[in-house]
Amino acid sequence: MTDNGAVIDWLTDPEHSDPSIRWQAMRDLLDAPHSEWAAERAKVETEGWGARLLALEDEDGQWAGGAHFPSDFDFDRWEVEGQPWTSTSHSLSQLREFGVDPSSDRVRRAVELIGVNSRWEEAEQPYWEGEVEPCINGMTVANGAYFGVDMSPIVERLLGERLCDGGWNCESLNGSVRSSFDTTINVLDGLLEYERSGGGTTESRAARRSGEEFLLERSLFRRLSTGEPADERYLYLLHPNRWHYDVLRALDYFRSACLLTHAAADSRLGEAIEHVRSRRSENGTWPLDWSPTGRVWFEVDDGQGEPSRWVTLRAMRVLKWWESVGVDELEPPASSL
Repeated sequence: MTDNGAVIDWLTDPEHSDPSIRWQAMRDLLDAPHSEWAAERAKVETEGWGARLLALEDEDGQWAGGAHFPSDFDFDRWEVEGQPWTSTSHSLSQLREFGVDPSSDRVRRAVELIGVNSRWEEAEQPYWEGEVEPCINGMTVANGAYFGVDMSPIVERLLGERLCDGGWNCESLNGSVRSSFDTTINVLDGLLEYERSGGGTTESRAARRSGEEFLLERSLFRRLSTGEPADERYLYLLHPNRWHYDVLRALDYFRSACLLTHAAADSRLGEAIEHVRSRRSENGTWPLDWSPTGRVWFEVDDGQGEPSRWVTLRAMRVLKWWESVGVDELEPPASSL
């Protein structure tokens, strides 16, 4: 694979790729007609990873018997195994990433059952009412808005939890007054999906812009105080992200936000863009740097260090968007990696 065409063929290979990858490559990289990529998207519910994950749903609508953690998870094993990713919240996030049709009868039934039966481990709150951590609530808003649930009450809570620097931090519950990259990107994803679903308000849009500014002021990965990387892991390309932040996730967010709102691309994304470009392999793909440890239903990548269809899809659509808006014609940022 030495050119984009060959890489796209690899992403859309009907024998070795998955419908969840193929339909997004058709839409975002090939600019295929809606009828074509929509037909491929419909297969997510009945074939591949999407069908496999839906088949693992419990009779009560949950996954693994719990809202954020499996019902049988022993928290003493956390340090040994890592956080588990098989519960309802993470399964919904993965179905959303796959692009399963939220209007299908099968999916709508699951969403309704979750509302009736699932309770957060923190204080037994009904699932679609959210819990206390902004990171978790951001993910819940993203999933709920995507699947057609009214997320306004949780959004209102998140707006009230924004910190003075413009972002969010789960540790604010313990007194932190400084936002985190990880929490902020989860809340931004939620607010953007809320806006995409038609629920955006003047206040939620302003909060989303302030969270964006928190990231942009830091070139998506730097400390504002020293200019050093806030965390070297933010420069690694990972999948699935779960609650974790990396620059490619942030860039994909900004791409999606600009396409939805018709906002101009910000030149402060340029350094992160160049980093993503630099990570491309000679064969045109991008490798998987790491995945969060912990129990999963099944793998959707071929392993650390191997070419990743998910990372490659996201990198290619971000770069395609960036090149289309012509921001590279602007003066490059003064700092460098």
